[in-house]
Amino acid sequence: MFEKLDVENFECGVNVTVGKNVRITSSNGGRAKKVKIGDNCYIGDDVQIMCDDFSVGDYARIHHGTDFHGSEPCKIGHNFWIGQNSIVDSTGGTTIGNNCGVGASSQLWSHIKYGDVLEGCRFNSTGKLEIGNDCWFVGHCIVSPITAKDKSMVMAGSVVTKSMEENTIYAGTPAKAMVNWGGQFEDVSLNTKYNKMLELYNEFGSPSSIKILMNKEKELDDSVSYFVIEDRSYTKRLSEEEISFMKFLLPNVKFIPYETQSI
Repeated sequence: MFEKLDVENFECGVNVTVGKNVRITSSNGGRAKKVKIGDNCYIGDDVQIMCDDFSVGDYARIHHGTDFHGSEPCKIGHNFWIGQNSIVDSTGGTTIGNNCGVGASSQLWSHIKYGDVLEGCRFNSTGKLEIGNDCWFVGHCIVSPITAKDKSMVMAGSVVTKSMEENTIYAGTPAKAMVNWGGQFEDVSLNTKYNKMLELYNEFGSPSSIKILMNKEKELDDSVSYFVIEDRSYTKRLSEEEISFMKFLLPNVKFIPYETQSI
């Protein structure tokens, strides 16, 4: 399944597709401490994960030639999508929330170092790269150790050197807020979301094993996958219809699993 897999504690979910020449090791090429891959993920050819502590949630799509590396933890949420030949560095520690997308040939960094400090090089630092939920780096982006708040977005070819505010679009080199463009997301009422979701449900074929709810309910049938509009969550049953429905929705509509006992 893997070209090389050297991990002390390895967890791999169900229905994970792995391409050719995929390697998972520690940051120095030895044995990693902990790696977890969620359910229904896709890992393309020539992907390299060189992290001591790495995790990615359900329905991730990691396309060919992508490189993850670093000695500090790299934690990635559900519904992650990253295009081919990209780099994600976790030398300073990297967290990426749910529903995030990274376009092809992008580079996300948590450090800047190379110049000789003995000779007085001023550029030598390590910092956390913290990316919130629903963030989108459109493609060919270079990102420094910054904080990207929820729903922020970066247009193609941008170089990000400063933190990004919530639901704000950035562009340029260095990237600046495009205040006249509006945000990546507009406000949508709960009723509108619910009605749109019902349309998608009907388009999919209205299976009895899936139910669309506007709000969470206390009494749930263990044989039904509930999709809740209020908080974009669903009961994860891993049935064939649920998985097919999730794949039908992605990448345009995204839901996160929740624990039914917490309701």
